[in-house]
Amino acid sequence: MRYAHTVEQVRAAEAELAGQPLMDRAVAGLAATCARLLSGRRGRVYGSRVLVLAGSGDNGGDALFTGAALARRGAAVTAVLLTPDRAHPAALAALRAMGSQVTTDQNVGLADFRRADLILDGIVGIGGQGGLRPAAEPYARAERTGLLVAVDLPSGVDADTGEVAGAALRADVTVTFGTYKPGLLIDPGAGYAGAVQLVPIGLRPPAAPVEALQHADLRALLPRPGAESDKYRRGVLGLLAGSERYPGAALLAVAGALHGGAGAVRYQGRPAEEVVRRHPEVLLTPGRVQAWVVGPGSGDDTPEALSDALASEQPVLVDADALTELARRGPAQLAGRTAPTLLTPHTGEAARLLGGEVTADQVAAARLRYARELARRYGAVVLLKGSSTVVARPDGAARVNPTGTSWLATAGSGDVLAGLTGALLAAGLPVFDAASAGAYLHGLAGRLAAAGAPITASQVAAALPLAWREIAGAAGGDERGGAGLGD
Repeated sequence: MRYAHTVEQVRAAEAELAGQPLMDRAVAGLAATCARLLSGRRGRVYGSRVLVLAGSGDNGGDALFTGAALARRGAAVTAVLLTPDRAHPAALAALRAMGSQVTTDQNVGLADFRRADLILDGIVGIGGQGGLRPAAEPYARAERTGLLVAVDLPSGVDADTGEVAGAALRADVTVTFGTYKPGLLIDPGAGYAGAVQLVPIGLRPPAAPVEALQHADLRALLPRPGAESDKYRRGVLGLLAGSERYPGAALLAVAGALHGGAGAVRYQGRPAEEVVRRHPEVLLTPGRVQAWVVGPGSGDDTPEALSDALASEQPVLVDADALTELARRGPAQLAGRTAPTLLTPHTGEAARLLGGEVTADQVAAARLRYARELARRYGAVVLLKGSSTVVARPDGAARVNPTGTSWLATAGSGDVLAGLTGALLAAGLPVFDAASAGAYLHGLAGRLAAAGAPITASQVAAALPLAWREIAGAAGGDERGGAGLGD
């Protein structure tokens, strides 16, 4: 698990360790990373050209001390001070002692920016808010050929949210200290961070408000059939989806559920004959289910389907057309519901659920904020789909999904995700875990199916077993005789 902590939590954890050499540890890790990058680029540190962009306080100090360490190894280092009256005194003295050039001339800085082998972004630390100040803005637009390494966080990115309010530097590598910051994991900020490397410095922060799962976490979450399993123990998913106008949504949701581990799918929708023709495993008869998915392509049947699903005592995943209907009814529709509810909007649907108070673009620019607001307002877990999918609970806890590929931006991809996540709900996973695991599996399947080329939603569904095997760490199953037989 990757844990991400807020600026306030980091500051408090640092205060508890007052007197310990936190900066020394940070600089040692940063300098080692820079030396490795330079060696990989040029074969050695000696003779490399390094530019340090230094702002105020400890962030600028980390960059200046690292510049001194690289100069000690023979790099030609130039430091540009963007706030010269607030530069870190000891770090500045250390760099000057190495004979390195220090300047406040931004023309010199921009010239070196274009030709340096490595640039250290120490302009703004984790406490910075808003875009870059005017003196630093030209660096966000300037061309470069060297690697840019951000110190703790790319300047211009909000550490707590990943929001980018104005100009920001785009890093190739971000070296962050002590713990991850939410802004490094959530777009748009994550898109500015490049590869993120964590340098431990001994912090002991409290529980993290934002997490990112890894393979080992998924391995622990995913349900596995046992020797006594049958389709009911594995989970039966009820699917209220599809219509004469949108039959494909039903087919894709069913495919996501079946490839995602459902013991069975009970389908209730108009293109039933086509669904059974393509998926003969599907059940059309009424009966017991452990969870419902409502909304993918449900068209004119949506109002009745949503009411029926929400009246049940099972977990319900609300997607697509059902989200539009829920937005029309408002949060009061979920008031008093005791079974778990999961909402899976894209940014446009999220804007509608918020009553049109914001646009889809505004939701995309502040994913964590609006996922949390939706979860709080509707009293439900929210899976906000997008370039970085965020899963939020009403209490504010959140997870950001680290898997995926831009090739998943294809018609029907969300229908596959709905069926897959519904299957995990039916298997008994808590709703927060089911949403997180569904997003992770879906993203990994998309990545495996695409391998750098265009894909269809059907191919994503077909790749789900491959993704499952990769997470499980085995090429085959571990079922024993008798598993999954009969009713």
